[in-house]
Amino acid sequence: MTDTLERLTQHLLDAARNAGADQADALAVDGTSLSIDVLNGKLEHAERSEGIDIGLRVLVGQRQACVSASDTSALTIETMAERAVAMAKEAPDDPHIRLAEAPDLARSWDLDALELIDPADEPDPAMLERDAAEAEAAALAVKGVTQVSTSSAGYGRHQFHLTTSNGFSGGYGRTNRAISVVAITGEGAAMERDYAGEMRTFQADLPSAHEIGTKAGNRTVERAGARKPPTGAYPVLFDERISSSLVGHLLAAVNGASIARGSSWLRDALGEQVLPDGIDLIEDPHRPRISGTRPFDGEGLATYRRKIIDNGMLTGWTMDLATAHKLGLKSTASASRGTSSPPSPSISNVTLTQGNMTRDDLIAQMGTGLLVTSMIGSTINPTTGDYSRGASGFWVENGQIAYPVNECTIAGNLRDMLGRIIPANDAETHLSRMVPSLLIDGMTLAGD
Repeated sequence: MTDTLERLTQHLLDAARNAGADQADALAVDGTSLSIDVLNGKLEHAERSEGIDIGLRVLVGQRQACVSASDTSALTIETMAERAVAMAKEAPDDPHIRLAEAPDLARSWDLDALELIDPADEPDPAMLERDAAEAEAAALAVKGVTQVSTSSAGYGRHQFHLTTSNGFSGGYGRTNRAISVVAITGEGAAMERDYAGEMRTFQADLPSAHEIGTKAGNRTVERAGARKPPTGAYPVLFDERISSSLVGHLLAAVNGASIARGSSWLRDALGEQVLPDGIDLIEDPHRPRISGTRPFDGEGLATYRRKIIDNGMLTGWTMDLATAHKLGLKSTASASRGTSSPPSPSISNVTLTQGNMTRDDLIAQMGTGLLVTSMIGSTINPTTGDYSRGASGFWVENGQIAYPVNECTIAGNLRDMLGRIIPANDAETHLSRMVPSLLIDGMTLAGD
């Protein structure tokens, strides 16, 4: 399949040249996805999708256009190229678009070391159905669970190949295997739900369906009898399940596209303290068996490990070639793209420095406050960093969990919040965003 994708992308480039493009790049993606849903022990839904998508970006002077298709015939490819060039000629000038310089392109990488593809056979639908059924049964076996709304198992395998007119050609694949369960306790207005879900690159690394279902059931019954917490200013502990959302807001704020637009609450913070002393935020695109791992970016540049935050200080932005040119800087090899869109900056794997305390230690330290395990909705001002989100979780009194809570809102300002985080030591090492539970003092809580 790798040879097929390489031939397709080269065919796209040849067609683009024949149609009059000055420069071009082509992406081909071959994908297989399989998902199974079970309800009440019986198969509810099964879906399998297979196909190849191709995309072509052409540059005519300082104008560009992108086209895509799922038909790989020679006639379609030639038509795509002609239409792309015609579209580019009508597009506005953009002085920042460009392909990478040949010396900057990735030349070698070790896919075996990255372990992105599980060599095990693709699971058959019957195996996935058994996993989904076992997970559902395990959740229902937990006393207090009244029903399971969703129990799913899935598998995916994808191959990518990128070829550019300035000499780059490379590809890689990845697999994933997943099980998830959503359970419910109570009835009517007293109904509460929670979930458990796991995904791994290698099937052998995935926890058992029974373990995942039991976790979903236990989490759900712990939420029985939830009520609103009091209103006031309290410490808030973001559980490891949702703490990465805070880091996600930070990553969005240091995205070069936001900086170039002037729409980031960190636009003037380069070189300033944004996290507490001793805390780093590191991007590492080469962690083995991790979903965000990639040997090169969407423009053919070699990816590399970098510190976004070094000892609490913001070191730089996340940039692709066009964004870097806008800002007068150099790309961080962070381009991401699909078959139908041009490159844009994005993050691969990130790790936040862990602390020395467990989550239970932080619960004891916070005294009275809120442990957040789930969030819904959001009002985030990307320019000011003002933050407000609906939350549910557990009320903590005297350093111990007292009762479950729901229907509350937590608010603050992201710059202030992130500047005083206290991390636990419970980050999950299999996640692309490896972020532990985070304690933040003095947030505004609106409840009862």
